[in-house]
Order: sequence, then structure tokens, then C-alpha cells
Amino acid sequence: MTALFGPTDAISRARALAEAGASGVFTFEGPHDVFAPLTLASTVGELDLMTNVAIAFPRNPIHLAHQAIDHQILSGGRFTLGLGTQIRTQIEKRFGADFDRPVARMTELIAALRAIFEAWQTGERLDFRGEFYRHTLMTPTFSPREHPYGPPPIYLGALGPKLTRAAAEFADGLLVMPFGSKRFLHDVTMPAVRDGLTAAGRDGADFAIVPEIIVSAGDNHDAARRLLAFYGSTPAYRPVLDVHGWGELQPELNALSKQGRWQEMGSLIDDDVLHTIAACGSPAEIAAHITDRVGGVSDRICLYQPGPIPVESLAQIVDALHH
Repeated sequence: MTALFGPTDAISRARALAEAGASGVFTFEGPHDVFAPLTLASTVGELDLMTNVAIAFPRNPIHLAHQAIDHQILSGGRFTLGLGTQIRTQIEKRFGADFDRPVARMTELIAALRAIFEAWQTGERLDFRGEFYRHTLMTPTFSPREHPYGPPPIYLGALGPKLTRAAAEFADGLLVMPFGSKRFLHDVTMPAVRDGLTAAGRDGADFAIVPEIIVSAGDNHDAARRLLAFYGSTPAYRPVLDVHGWGELQPELNALSKQGRWQEMGSLIDDDVLHTIAACGSPAEIAAHITDRVGGVSDRICLYQPGPIPVESLAQIVDALHH
């Protein structure tokens, strides 16, 4: 799967990506609404659709449930609701929402969504009473029409071990954050996944793991360096740097970000950091990085582009991944 960047060209880009061999498209919570491009892309072929991710806490579970079920119907059952927590500063200062106890809040939100979907599907009374969410009224007027697709799966984007463990315990899949590495995936993420599956009594066969990997095609990787610098400046992402002994890079980047020196930050991302976290170079080199990184974990990935990669290059990457 790979990204749609906004609503204006969503249909044409989705069509081009389908022709290039992409199995699906996803959106992220950036400068545009996360659902609108997928509404448009649902008209294209048999592409899978996914939010990767929709920021959960500023949204009410009823809002999320309606958006999710509408896209499940529009796509003919090919939609996945990917949710994320974001970080405290963004939730409290940009969205003006609450962030306290994010793991408990997110697991309860997933439970609320499932209760809403169940009420819609069965017609039984909605009676969800939690610590953070309360939903006790659902009349036929506000219930979606009958459809054959069932509720969409709920995936959870996570980086830290507590939320990763919760994803494996309560969600249908894990969206592995793009600021990562092979070592972090295998040494930190997967043990947390196994702990969550064990706690839930699951064998993992019904749990999806979808790594998202930053991809920079060609020879110029300035955009990728700036993106890594942006991620690396955030304290929440320091654990990825720590496993490689690069932890002190995070406060350096953070200090520059607070001074608004965004252009300078990318120069601190050297080649070792760049090629460990991002898949860079020719289509064959990118495919080799991805295969080595996710081998034994997943056969499904999301390609994160710092900027739109030409569709021809994406087609070559997809082809290289298949060989």
C-alpha cells in the first residue's frame, strides 16, 4: 500500500497506483482530512483503503464508527480503520482534546467502537459505559442500513511497548510506525506483540502486522533527512535512536525545532541514520532494505513517501518486491 496526499487528485492517483501494482492506498492525518481522499478512492477498482492513521482522541467513537462503516460500504468491504494516539502536545495544543492515560483511553475507544458496530449489526440495545466514553442510545433512525460486509477491522498505530502490547491484545492489527528500524522491530516491537497476544490468548493467526517504511527513491534524499529529523526531534521517538546508540541526537534536533531552525535539522541525519531508518536508492535497493527489515514479520507493508514518488518508480519498487 502507498499514500494518497490529499483530495484534489485522489481519484487519478489511486487509479495510477492501482495500475502500478499497489494493493491499496492509505491516508495520514496531515494537511488534509484523513477520510476524504479515501471516499474518492473508493470508486477505483479493487484497492484496499486504510487510514494510517486517523487521530482518535479528538474524535468521538460515534463519529469514527459512522466514517468507518460508510467507507466499508463504499469500498465493498475493503476498508481498515487505522487509529493512532499522536503525542500529548499535538492532542492538547493543536486539537484541544484530552490525552491523559492514552493506552487505557485507546483500548476503551476500541471497545466502544466494537459495541457500536455490534448494535448496528444485530439491532441489540447499545449500552456501553466506560471511564472515558458512554454510549447508551441508538435508534433505527441513526443506524446505517443493512449491508453484507460486517464491521471493518481496527488497526492501531503504535511505537512504545505498552501501546504495542495493547494493540496485540485488543485490536485486529498493528501499524508499525515509519520511524523505525530492523533492530527496533525485532528487538522491541515483536516482543511486545507476543506479550499482548499471550495476554489475549491469541495465537497471532488473526492479528495483522503492517510495517510502514519511509522510502526515498533516487539519489537526492534531502526530503527524507528532513522527515527523519522531524520525527527524531520528538521525545516519543527517542527509543528508536537509543537502540542504535544515537539517543543524544534527539535533544539536539529538539533544540533546533524549538528555535524554528527546520532547514538545519536535516543536516544532522547522517548516512548511517538515513539508511537504517529509511529505504533509499534504486528500486532494487529499496526492495532489498524492506525485505531484510520485515522478513519473518509481515508480507504486507505501507510505503511512506516524504514526497510523491513518480508512479513509474513505485511500479518498479513493487515489481522488485515481488521478485
